[in-house]
Amino acid sequence: MTPEQYIILYEKHLSGSCTAEEEELLMQYQDNFKMQDPDGSKLSEADKKLRGNIYGRISKTIATDRPPKVIRMRWWWAAAAVLLSIGLGSLFINNQPPKLSVQNQSKNIRSSTIKPGKNTAVLTLANGASIVLDNAANGVLAKSGSTAIKKLKNGLLAYDANKAGNHPDSNVLNTITIPRGGQYTVMLPDGTNVWLNSESSLTFPVVFKGLTRKVSLNGEAYFEVAKNKQMPFIVHTDNTDVKVLGTHFNVHAYKDDNNIKTTLLEGSVRLSTLSSSTLLTPGEQGITDAVSGSITQKKVNINQVMAWKAGYFVFRDDDIHDIMKQISRWYDVEVVYEGYTTNMKFGGTYAKNKDINELLKGLEYTGLVHFKIEGRRIIVMA
Repeated sequence: MTPEQYIILYEKHLSGSCTAEEEELLMQYQDNFKMQDPDGSKLSEADKKLRGNIYGRISKTIATDRPPKVIRMRWWWAAAAVLLSIGLGSLFINNQPPKLSVQNQSKNIRSSTIKPGKNTAVLTLANGASIVLDNAANGVLAKSGSTAIKKLKNGLLAYDANKAGNHPDSNVLNTITIPRGGQYTVMLPDGTNVWLNSESSLTFPVVFKGLTRKVSLNGEAYFEVAKNKQMPFIVHTDNTDVKVLGTHFNVHAYKDDNNIKTTLLEGSVRLSTLSSSTLLTPGEQGITDAVSGSITQKKVNINQVMAWKAGYFVFRDDDIHDIMKQISRWYDVEVVYEGYTTNMKFGGTYAKNKDINELLKGLEYTGLVHFKIEGRRIIVMA
């Protein structure tokens, strides 16, 4: 069990949603999660000071009126969550359980009413008409030829193509756009399921015909592609094509990032640019340089890559700018920096369905960064 999996399981325990089997698993692994380098012999003086600082901050958050057993248990979890990966310049920070009393956090972030994102999207039809999907009633939203566009009871958008019918509009395109602070799931005409992250869009035909099934992506999406050996499925981004027959993979292709990241979970995919081509195996990530088109490969933590779909932020050795990009997309906020220049790396696991205050307070426990909220603007300060 990875640290991220353990902390996610513990969060379920705190909310009372663990099954009996999960509770048993939690207790089984509790003693296995020890702090790295407990005596601090391998830490630099700066990291030793940082560790002491964090211990002090966490100890002040423990409410003195809690039952002793609960205090000890939550203290152990808080310390493990923060110090599990400290060392060699990295730091593991987690949001604190909701019942901890926070006494020493900045007043600047206490009064925020910024709420997390939700299922929301806009579907743009070939004729230019737009449908706000979260406001639309369940049932048939529109038709294109013999393809019915439906919103199902679970909120899923589905394209139901009548295979026996004619498809005069087989070349027309629809676009589903996910705003900042949103996410949505769509089932394409071939049965492929696509989960779309905040500030993303996917353009696709209402019927797949011809030699390939091609869609265009801007942003981030996870694909579970329906198998069809006769029609390869291609995801096109600005300068990379991801070609598959039937597989599970994630594509991260935001325009404000320097790289396009394709992560394979199951099956195989081929990445192609004008200058490079490579084949990925499960557990690998292909990183395409947005300028040169060159592709590099590496093994990655799948749980971290897919945390957004599971409803979590998982940070590991990320700088504050990368963290705040994710936060700004999900909470639909503007981020500005005032005097923040440190290169310290942060990490941690945080449930995306919680108020933004808890996440920002968790980061402030390090003493390395502070936040001020003005409306929907977050100011990052040293």
